[in-house]
Amino acid sequence: MASRTARKIIKSVLSREQMDGVGARVHRSIGSQQLRNLDPFLMLDEFDVQAPGGFPDHPHRGFETVTYMLEGEFLHEDFKGHKGRIGPGDLQWMSAARGIVHSEIPATNSRAHGLQLWVNLSSKDKMAEPNYQEYPSSKVTHVTPEEGVEIKVIAGESYGVKSPVMTRTPTMFIDVKLKKGKTMEQVIPKEYAGFIYTISGTALFGADKHKSEAHHTLVLDDNGGTFIPVESLSDDCHFVVIAGQPIKEPIVQYGPFVMNTQQEIYKAFHDYDRGVNGFEGAPGWQSSIRDRWA
Repeated sequence: MASRTARKIIKSVLSREQMDGVGARVHRSIGSQQLRNLDPFLMLDEFDVQAPGGFPDHPHRGFETVTYMLEGEFLHEDFKGHKGRIGPGDLQWMSAARGIVHSEIPATNSRAHGLQLWVNLSSKDKMAEPNYQEYPSSKVTHVTPEEGVEIKVIAGESYGVKSPVMTRTPTMFIDVKLKKGKTMEQVIPKEYAGFIYTISGTALFGADKHKSEAHHTLVLDDNGGTFIPVESLSDDCHFVVIAGQPIKEPIVQYGPFVMNTQQEIYKAFHDYDRGVNGFEGAPGWQSSIRDRWA
């Protein structure tokens, strides 16, 4: 029987709190100075927002945003008329592709806490039509291999259970909660690059049993390993495993636009300013929720 190889942790970065949007606090993981990108991922924020803070009207092009709520509720509205509410455990996988302008604002005065991941798109997908995949908490795939091990499969597969989410860039996003002393193994395709982000508690991660507490980004090595072992040291252990197929293309990012060349960035600004090539209707558009807490 062939021996299996476990992934190791090769880098640990503490996510420091910073301000983003309008009065919104985030712990930035991927996308910080210490960890600019991790192909195919551009950014991961753990956001913690209270009204009147939020992320009012802003554009995107060239990538996907994945919003996963942990606590509280957000309202969402875009310039094409798509709108909704995202509550605890809900998932919104938005492929901005050629262009989306939208607003994300707390629905109530209570704390709105969650994760937002930015997944890059390959050059062939950057100018595709935008689309949404939205799943309420009750429809998010989950599995409990044993008592004290709770897993939600946002994308990809865990313990034989697959998420229905379609990912243009092959991606896995696994949410794990462990009680103290519990262990789990997350299978990962050998060609995927990825990381673990710790939300709460303490655990030992990877082949070398790297000990980590909350708000750390643990980068996985690329040794061709096919699983990640984890052992919890606390009752409140909560983390996500995020990995994907590297795109291996140039990344040129300017704020909310992520393309392959500087010329494509200039074109994105041109299209947005003039309301063409996917941004029809963008100039002058204002969401109805933008000034909700003003």
